[in-house]
Amino acid sequence: MNINYDYYRVFYYVAKYRNLTRAADALLSNQPNVTRTVKKLEASLGCTLLIRSNRGISLTQEGERLYRHVRIAVEQLQAAEEALSGSFGTQQGALTVGVTEVALHCLLLPLLNCYRKQYPNVLLRIANHSTPEAISALRSGESDLAVVTMPYPVPELKGLALRQLRVITEQAAAGPDYKELAGVPVSPETLSGYPLVSLGRRTQTYQVYADWFSRQSLRFQPEIEAATADQILPMVSQNLGVGFVPAQFLQGSECPETVFPLELTVPLPVFCVCYVRRIDHPLSPSARAMERMLLELTAD
Repeated sequence: MNINYDYYRVFYYVAKYRNLTRAADALLSNQPNVTRTVKKLEASLGCTLLIRSNRGISLTQEGERLYRHVRIAVEQLQAAEEALSGSFGTQQGALTVGVTEVALHCLLLPLLNCYRKQYPNVLLRIANHSTPEAISALRSGESDLAVVTMPYPVPELKGLALRQLRVITEQAAAGPDYKELAGVPVSPETLSGYPLVSLGRRTQTYQVYADWFSRQSLRFQPEIEAATADQILPMVSQNLGVGFVPAQFLQGSECPETVFPLELTVPLPVFCVCYVRRIDHPLSPSARAMERMLLELTAD
């Protein structure tokens, strides 16, 4: 009987957690994919492995018997991987991470500091991309993994495993010449009458805001398109227009004193920082260590 090992691996996590959502999180997958895989395994084996009820998931007798064997195999393989990867910290290695500007500043920078302390001999290459560019570099093998900004809810990406790490709240901001907008609710119609500063039209962020304005029956026509998110606040500070940035950008000493947050009558789009890797390509030990740190951010 020639059954894909991944079927057993998926079954292992479902049987371990007795919960499809937790199993999907551990596998960097989603609940429908996990359910389909278990059904394929049941069809291949010719028996029912799981029983679903209002109280959750339980194993049939066949499922319990299979889990006893699968648990030993999967956990032995995991132990072997950890034993091999545990020795790489003293060796030379390289890791290329494709990252968006927002993901870098809102999540990744402190984690990179921790990674460098634990694995000082690994050469880190941080490639600054837009989200589509980072995904393209990941698919082509130019990057080992990616940490990017995605619209919420997060779309599925064919051939890629994706995990949401942190929700990003957006904030409109203006400079001194537009201070009259601060402290009062501003409608999208009023906002559209001012110059706007946005990321470039080839970014997902641009399209998300174009859709947001369209839902208000307005056209999105920014006067200035910035190459990266960290360029927007300096432009706003110099009165080049109203900009949209993560709320975190307006906190701390890096935010110019000449930038004022705006209160809008319609909530802005929500984004999230996501970790992405290829499904069909095994991670190197250095990449697995980075993945482990990233996933710990969403651990219970």
